[in-house]
Amino acid sequence: MARKPGYEAITGIDPDELAAFRASMRKRYSDEQILAELRAHAKRTGRSPTMKEFAADPAAAVHPQTVIEHFGTWNAAKRAAGLVPRRFATREELLALLRALGDELGRTPTTRDIDERRGGMPSKSLYWHTFGSLTAALRAAGYDVAAGQERLERAVEQGAALARELGRLPKFADWSAARRVRPGMLTEWQVYRMFDSRRGAWATFQFLIRQRLLDEGGEVASDGSLVASG
Repeated sequence: MARKPGYEAITGIDPDELAAFRASMRKRYSDEQILAELRAHAKRTGRSPTMKEFAADPAAAVHPQTVIEHFGTWNAAKRAAGLVPRRFATREELLALLRALGDELGRTPTTRDIDERRGGMPSKSLYWHTFGSLTAALRAAGYDVAAGQERLERAVEQGAALARELGRLPKFADWSAARRVRPGMLTEWQVYRMFDSRRGAWATFQFLIRQRLLDEGGEVASDGSLVASG
């Protein structure tokens, strides 16, 4: 009967030979193949993956540990793939991505441009939370943002704050009442004129507020009321 290998057999293993054996047993991937896998996952799911999400993806051919072995850390690999780490993007990285997007487009990026690049760009809400508004982020990135665009951004931000306070999308009269106790708010007529006083102007403004709340993870019912989370 063959004897089982004892402790001496294990301790006598040459570490270099063992490392070479393990390497030969693993399927080898180039850095570019690994980055392609990360990008493909982001394209399938529409967002930058966490290790857990990537490991659970049946279409991914690479294990997260292989990614880390090649790039040192998970976030380093995602940066190399052009994907933004979801929780660890710095202000400088956020601005650099805006500048790169502007170079690609040949103009100042818009919220729609960011939406169309989910997975490769941070969310609009991350820019809002980091810089106070997308307009402020664009200015910090060196873009010349028109005063009208800045005013609209300010109005939508104020509208979202009022909606959270009221528990619903604000009406024209709500805005007027709120401004009496908050003189720093834009007037309801300033907001109205942003839409050239066209018919349905306030409903258009409410739509933009609703979109902002949805982008920030909120939920708005069809009647304009905010749905409480959890």
